[in-house]
Amino acid sequence: MREAAAPPSRRATPNRTGAAPPPAVIAGHSALECLLTSVLLFGVITIVRWIAGPSPISDAIPQIHLKLLVIGLCVGLLLVGLIRSRPGRISGGHLSPAISLAMWRLGVFPGASVLPYIAAQLVGSVLGVLAARALWGPAAGNPPVADAALQPGVGWSAGGLYLAEAVSVGGIVYLVGLFLKSPKLAPAVPWLVGFLICAAIALLGTTTGGSENPARQFGPAVVSGQVGFLWVYLLAPMVGSAIAAAVLNRLHSRRAVLTHRLCGTQGGGSALHFKGRTVH
Repeated sequence: MREAAAPPSRRATPNRTGAAPPPAVIAGHSALECLLTSVLLFGVITIVRWIAGPSPISDAIPQIHLKLLVIGLCVGLLLVGLIRSRPGRISGGHLSPAISLAMWRLGVFPGASVLPYIAAQLVGSVLGVLAARALWGPAAGNPPVADAALQPGVGWSAGGLYLAEAVSVGGIVYLVGLFLKSPKLAPAVPWLVGFLICAAIALLGTTTGGSENPARQFGPAVVSGQVGFLWVYLLAPMVGSAIAAAVLNRLHSRRAVLTHRLCGTQGGGSALHFKGRTVH
């Protein structure tokens, strides 16, 4: 007798036991993440140098919240461009260890690529800061720019900063994951990321600093020597990201995340073979 096929499960659990992609693919994509993150940090410091540092532009914008809004708009547009660029379409345009971790926990990114991506993003962060220092000289390294290293506002404890960073990054990851579950919304993810980072900088710049990305703070803190709260800026976003991914897996398990690429499903290079299928 023919056995009846088992009914499909209504709640798909992400399978993270698929074969790892070839080492050459991991290395190539990680190198692109290093490049993208270095461009991001170079751009961030350049933006801060001209908008918050000594310059005619800074003099024309005397109000700190307006400066933060302009910085947020510039950084947000930079992120959109990097995610949608050719390297961003190939690697996924994560530019953040928190995003790489979340994509793994959401089941669309191989675990073997997580640590290489994170290492590449942190190295790229340092390289971007060094490149900005080489170009802009003391104007980038000295206060008030100080390599764009972030510090929490007066009265903020490590615990309060930790909670704020974890919650804000968790919210970003949750929204990105929801968009990547929808074929109609996935192409808008670069603009969503740009908008959310712009809002975080404008609204949180004077309190938590509005980092939202461990790689955003790593290079500036290491190069400038301002490492007092670095552990919080590194760890809290990862915790928030992991929790957000777990909540997404729990509450929205019937619809899978389509891709780990923040540009949506329109990848532009070698695909990752993962979980018995091709991940774009």
